[in-house]
Amino acid sequence: MLEVADVFRRHGDAFRSTHAIDRSACRVMGAITACRTAALGGHVERCDAAACGFTRISYNSCRNRHCTKCQSNAARDWLAERAADLLPVEYFHVVFTLPAPIAAIAKQNKAIVYGLLFEAAAETLKTIAADPRHLGAEIGMTMVLHTWGQTLTYHPHVHVIVPGGGLSPDGNTWIACRPGFFLPVKVLQRLYRRLFLAKLAAAHASGRLQFFAALASLANARAFAHHLEPVRRSDWIVYAKKPFAGPEQVLRYLARYTHRIAISNRRLVALDDRSVGFTWKDYRDGGKQKCMTLEAHEFIRRFLLHVLPEGFQRIRHCGFLANGHRKAKLAIVRRLLDVASAAPVAADTPDDGTAAATHDTTAQPCPCCGASMRIIEILPDPRYRRLRFDSS
Repeated sequence: MLEVADVFRRHGDAFRSTHAIDRSACRVMGAITACRTAALGGHVERCDAAACGFTRISYNSCRNRHCTKCQSNAARDWLAERAADLLPVEYFHVVFTLPAPIAAIAKQNKAIVYGLLFEAAAETLKTIAADPRHLGAEIGMTMVLHTWGQTLTYHPHVHVIVPGGGLSPDGNTWIACRPGFFLPVKVLQRLYRRLFLAKLAAAHASGRLQFFAALASLANARAFAHHLEPVRRSDWIVYAKKPFAGPEQVLRYLARYTHRIAISNRRLVALDDRSVGFTWKDYRDGGKQKCMTLEAHEFIRRFLLHVLPEGFQRIRHCGFLANGHRKAKLAIVRRLLDVASAAPVAADTPDDGTAAATHDTTAQPCPCCGASMRIIEILPDPRYRRLRFDSS
């Protein structure tokens, strides 16, 4: 199976020599290229069955969050913790997007604008939900940032998974949503637009935004205001999808979305000295699967658009699911709903064809006879062979 790593190995050096890329992008390219190769070290395993003696080499993973080979395992660990948070209520899925003129600013100010996107989306939902005219309750939510479209174009948006109800202001009642309906989308759109633009203007006034190349003129306050004028009058895309059928469906959805990267290895179909081919879904044509071919450097450029700023948290929890008080608030909600702690729910995490090669490969049985495998040799990471320790 073709991998993004194959694209980087074949075209990465030429791309670096002709394109200016930052340190984060260089690290991502290096990590993905080295993942599960001798470059990161590993170990040798042998089957414990005397009649078999099968031996295999398992190389270490890079654990980079942009690596498609590492995210299936990371998703499983994360979902095992999230399963305990599920409630026996209807769940809703809301998506907040950014219009193109704002996305252009985000591309040059990722950490700041992504943060504002999270803040505005969360504040919008909490404000409208707390209004007695709508729900009159404190809600909880899990938010996931995605920055790509099907063809790797730049499209920042946040997916929000919300239980259908919330705690009353005094914390003594669970207030459920109307069946099949969460909050009015038009109201969400208007408040989200107003909140985000106010936060963006404040960031500009405080000098936190930087502008380069074609956007350099936006450093001027008047030019910046003129740039935003069209989006102040346009409708921003906020949409609510059909409610989930139950907690199991929520977990399966989260398994697909929380640790997804811009493109998975299994979507790659062709690679040569000039181009990369991959499949994509055309939602404007009924979700039909099509194939797109990009010049190799353009493919790499688009992939690197979605490298997150170092240390940026792309999965966040707000409301009664916020990390600081989630356990206590969930205990109150379960008591009000008269339900015990959530039972474990199996999640179908996407397998990119490499899930078996995890860090803990000793858990994988022998593929020949099914007996257990035992580590017989550690292969050191070549990057650290030059280290010397003073024992004096």
